Amino acid sequence: MPKLVPSPTGADPAFTDHTTYVDKTPCNCLALRQAARHLTQVYDRHLAQEGLRSTQYSILSVLGRLGAMPIGRLADTMVVERTALGRALRPLERGRLLAVGAGADARTRSVSLTAKGEARLKAAAVRWRRAQKEFEAAYGADAAQALRSALHRVVEAA
Repeated sequence: MPKLVPSPTGADPAFTDHTTYVDKTPCNCLALRQAARHLTQVYDRHLAQEGLRSTQYSILSVLGRLGAMPIGRLADTMVVERTALGRALRPLERGRLLAVGAGADARTRSVSLTAKGEARLKAAAVRWRRAQKEFEAAYGADAAQALRSALHRVVEAA
């Protein structure tokens, strides 16, 4: 029988006592997506204090670590469809956190952090570390490292 656990947000209107129905599915895809959505809520809660969502922080973080790159390479690095990445970049560009400009040739566009983006990334990293600690306290630091290693293998195997 699936287990009922407290909802991190209490937002599930199907349960008046603010619980979430956890389906211990045998489907790898569903189980991974459920875990990802749960963990995203944790990081979003922390990053909201800097006006970012975890998806936005991830983009800034990748650019901060790897530097400017063509949009197609960023999409490949993040394992996301290029059109979806384009939609995710727009609010960051409007907020002047990143710049999209001409790439190496007329067919490509390049994306880079702005000074404002670097400053926001630095401030948000403090909140990200708090989210990271919250998850590792609940899940275990060694188990979290093993999980990241396993997830990297999933991406490499695809």
